[in-house]
Amino acid sequence: MHLEGSCHCGAVQFSLESDSPYPYMHCHCSICRKTAGGGGYAINLGGDANTLRVRGGKNVAIYHAVMREPGQRPKRSKGQRHFCVKCGSALWMWDPRWPDLVHPHASAIDTPLPKPPEVVEAGLDYVAPWVDVPRGKGHKHVGTWPEESLHDWHARHGLLSE
Repeated sequence: MHLEGSCHCGAVQFSLESDSPYPYMHCHCSICRKTAGGGGYAINLGGDANTLRVRGGKNVAIYHAVMREPGQRPKRSKGQRHFCVKCGSALWMWDPRWPDLVHPHASAIDTPLPKPPEVVEAGLDYVAPWVDVPRGKGHKHVGTWPEESLHDWHARHGLLSE
């Protein structure tokens, strides 16, 4: 599926192809919540990094989060969280460990996205106490990260796009 996205102020526009465009996972980890989660979570999609095209790239900056795990020394994430320097909009995440993937934030996508048949509430071990996490049918709860990949979730539901 072809996706078009932009920041709030319009200084950055981007496009990419995605075989996994369903915004199915709400990530409640502190990094996503604090850098992009107005609802207490962030939603990332999957895309082909080789198809990412950016207009207004001079207005894009990168943030490397500091990973703080109990009992371990803090370390800088390899993940590159791209955002607009003018308005602060979270745009996409890219990680050199998976160079063919790019994860645009669903909130930055202008193309109408399909509604997922199931939502995975992930990173619940880190959820903010003020967040009302949806429960019930159609919501799967995971303390940290789901074992199933973004691609595998789409495949299991028969939702992979060409």
